[in-house]
Amino acid sequence: MAVVNKQSKKIPPSNYAIGVFDSGLGGLTVVKELIKLLPDEDIVYFGDTARVPYGTKSSESIIRFSIDNANVLISKKVKMIVVACNSSSSYALEVLKEKFDIPIVGVIDPGAQKAIRLTKNKKIGVIATSATVDSGKYVEALKNIDKSVKVTSVACPLFVPLVEEGWSNKKITADVAGIYLKLLKKENVDALILGCTHYPLLKTVISKVMGRKVALVDSAREVAHQVEKLLDQRKNRKRSKQKGALRIFVSDKPQSFMRIAKSFLGCKIDEISCLKKL
Repeated sequence: MAVVNKQSKKIPPSNYAIGVFDSGLGGLTVVKELIKLLPDEDIVYFGDTARVPYGTKSSESIIRFSIDNANVLISKKVKMIVVACNSSSSYALEVLKEKFDIPIVGVIDPGAQKAIRLTKNKKIGVIATSATVDSGKYVEALKNIDKSVKVTSVACPLFVPLVEEGWSNKKITADVAGIYLKLLKKENVDALILGCTHYPLLKTVISKVMGRKVALVDSAREVAHQVEKLLDQRKNRKRSKQKGALRIFVSDKPQSFMRIAKSFLGCKIDEISCLKKL
């Protein structure tokens, strides 16, 4: 079920873009799935690269940053916002739903729903940032669906900076993954939620450590389907024979972001700009 603000009364024009924000480049995993599923929709992405990572920040800071990010997207004329950051989804989603009158979609519930569908032994693992793990939101979401599941959560704070550095294939990343995932292997989880949008960029490494029998749950595809469903419900799909435009904005402009974004998405990026201030 899509997470949407209750007082959403206005329906922006259908030719407005879908807005997506994350603390850095991890939310591009959501963008990639949106492009596959909704190719004619325009997308505006904001990566708060000046303040990444969010997972080590206080809840107050995460909420403040999330409001800033939503305001950036609103200024770019969006008809809905996808909070691709799990830390923001954990702490700021309710605040955003109250503050803004367009639909707001988070990433936690879709990931939890998929994990419940995939698990066979009812032992589910969650890897995420320290902030997301501390929030307990994934455990809450999973238990709301099935109280009998056993959930093991592990914070993996070094994964985000390793991805942001473009070190997904480095030996150090494999070594770090081996240490982080040791407990989850011991607990015999058969479904593992990648509870940070950066983590799907480490799928190969994580899968190698966990083994083929463990299903990796990337919520990006589930979120894209929730967005499609919501747009259809509101009769707010953009109908065009032309491919939608992708515009990317960042709060700082590291070269690694540009390089990874272009290689990962594998599509034309119509604009990449650095905002001087939020």
